[in-house]
Amino acid sequence: MLAQIKFFWFSITATILAIIFSAYYLGPAALVPLVILMIIEITFSFDNAVVNAKILKKMSPTWQRIFLSVGIIIAIFGMRLVFPILIVALTADLSWRAVIDLALNHPTEYADRLEMAHPTITAFGGTFLMMLALHFFMEKGKVHHWFSRFERFLQRIGTTWMPALLTSIAIAVIAVVPANHHSGQTVRAGFIGLAVYLAIHGLNYVIEKTTNKTNKLAHYTGWAAFTMFMYLELLDASFSLDGVLGAFAITSDVVLIVAGLGVGAVWVRSLTVYMVRKGTLDAYKFLEHGAHYAIAVLAVAMILSVIYELPEIVTGMLGLGLIIGSIIASKRDDQLA
Repeated sequence: MLAQIKFFWFSITATILAIIFSAYYLGPAALVPLVILMIIEITFSFDNAVVNAKILKKMSPTWQRIFLSVGIIIAIFGMRLVFPILIVALTADLSWRAVIDLALNHPTEYADRLEMAHPTITAFGGTFLMMLALHFFMEKGKVHHWFSRFERFLQRIGTTWMPALLTSIAIAVIAVVPANHHSGQTVRAGFIGLAVYLAIHGLNYVIEKTTNKTNKLAHYTGWAAFTMFMYLELLDASFSLDGVLGAFAITSDVVLIVAGLGVGAVWVRSLTVYMVRKGTLDAYKFLEHGAHYAIAVLAVAMILSVIYELPEIVTGMLGLGLIIGSIIASKRDDQLA
């Protein structure tokens, strides 16, 4: 038991501190929304943890520690506080000071401004995540297949540019749908998300080739590790943006949202390290598949949200169900082997 707790001591400490802070400064009534936000972030971020673990296991122990230290600061304050403020500042043409004032002193108006940026946020995040899912299923070297016929078909038609082509078509189709009143934002944000994914993925490919690294050899260090670290932070941003929007349905207090989602993010990162050290991805051969199906569901929901918004509970439970299903399928396959 103690061996398991050592992976989560930081998460437990962060949870206790967040509860004490919220109860002292915001009152006991703040504890209910705080706990709800924590649970939502943890429950609906298992797919994020799985993908993180796949990447993190390639990185050196030093960079794994950086992921848990510096990465946590970026995740909490960067992605769940600064990044939404930046988006509001850009889309509403307001100064940083004005947006920060809105966030702290006029949270309802800040939430409205953030909601106005919804098409930009979801198009960027949805495009990035769709590229991630398609790239996984179309990868030529993939050996294991959960839904064999479907995945073999995707692998067969997969080429270097096929994920980008299919994603571009999806963005273009959504942009021209009459019900989409934000077609310009959809196209711009979508293709920025596409470009960012291709840039990070391409840079990592070049570094991997020039440093003669492969998935089965030494851990990434230096520039290769830094690139993967930045990729993990962009992944976290893509996963978290929709969660920040949804959090305003629970509370309008920005500090409480950052605390709740931030502590949830700490737990997700601890879970990522736990899976790396315990070899969870190797033990459950279809777990990555379940996570990427869940990511595909989230990506489609985010892109479609400009014309029809699925409740976050629906996409979250679908994703969680796919991950649980992949674990069950992995155990069953091992028993039959």
